[in-house]
Amino acid sequence: MTVHSLPAVNATLNAISTLLLISGYVLIRTRHVDLHRRCMIAACVTSTLFLACYLTYHYQVGSVRFTRQGFVRPLYYAILITHVTLAASVPPLAIVTLSRALRARFDRHRSIARWTLPIWLYVSVTGVLVYVLLYQPTWLL
Repeated sequence: MTVHSLPAVNATLNAISTLLLISGYVLIRTRHVDLHRRCMIAACVTSTLFLACYLTYHYQVGSVRFTRQGFVRPLYYAILITHVTLAASVPPLAIVTLSRALRARFDRHRSIARWTLPIWLYVSVTGVLVYVLLYQPTWLL
């Protein structure tokens, strides 16, 4: 594996994180608290691995220019701008949410988890879309 394999690894980690977040949401809604906890911790670990791979890749390679033209260009930048803006809020939100849950402060945990989950989910899904648009240009006209 080379540094150029990391974007695909990042997209895979984002996809796994998305599935774990959705599973965790379904589990808490069906009152499977222990399984919910495990899914959300796994999502934290997966997202942390993603962040390490992402930083490693961009440290080694630098920025990657989006060279495509046409209707996909404004779509890419709209996704990218919202993705980056919200991605900056995920680590602190996830840390606070996780720490409140681990300290059994569930009323305060719920109040922030209502914000953390949709933002984190959006960032994970759009992370996969950014990968597809930037590194797999033949998938979309």
